[in-house]
Amino acid sequence: MNIIFFAPPAAGKGTYSDLLQERHGYNHISPGELFREQVANKTEIGSYLKETMDKGMMIDDKIVKKVIEEKLETLDLSKPIVIDGYLRTESQIPDFESIVEKYNINVDKAILINISKETGLKRKLSRLVCPSCKRGYNTLNPSLIPLKEGICDECGTELITRTDDTKEAYESLYEIYLKDTMPVIEYFRNKGILEVVDGEKAPEEVFKQIENIIGVKND
Repeated sequence: MNIIFFAPPAAGKGTYSDLLQERHGYNHISPGELFREQVANKTEIGSYLKETMDKGMMIDDKIVKKVIEEKLETLDLSKPIVIDGYLRTESQIPDFESIVEKYNINVDKAILINISKETGLKRKLSRLVCPSCKRGYNTLNPSLIPLKEGICDECGTELITRTDDTKEAYESLYEIYLKDTMPVIEYFRNKGILEVVDGEKAPEEVFKQIENIIGVKND
């Protein structure tokens, strides 16, 4: 079952996408991660992406479509897909429909991970990430605290705070979510495939809700 996640900023879309990948073999498409790879690799568009993300602003739709299609070209499309961080605006819907038609992808469920603004801000300011293997951590979540303070469990690299994990960037992204992304969520609600989960619960409980929606057994 192919799914697309929606949520306020810092609700855990990336974490739950990674769990679907690890436990159920999903392909994970995250424009945010793809953008950060471009920045880290100092590509032609990396400078533009860094400046835009640091300001908490939206990336140009044409660039988003381009990086998603490039990612799809590398995937085994016989496996299910989870899309994390796209769509964000109604203007992206035509591009999205073009992509799913081109690659013959059917989105079966849109899942909204619902949290409050206050919870999202606290989580965002507590996030850490490994610059090498990209594993994410959060000092507010017992299951996401590194075993050794400030060090990645997987590869031993010193953890960092993402440059866009600031209060100012969060406030900007949250306003964009309310203004631009909520209409997209309604688009999927009108298609009859929207499901809502309580993202305030513990991560394993949230993930069980997601597994129940997509019809897979808890491992």
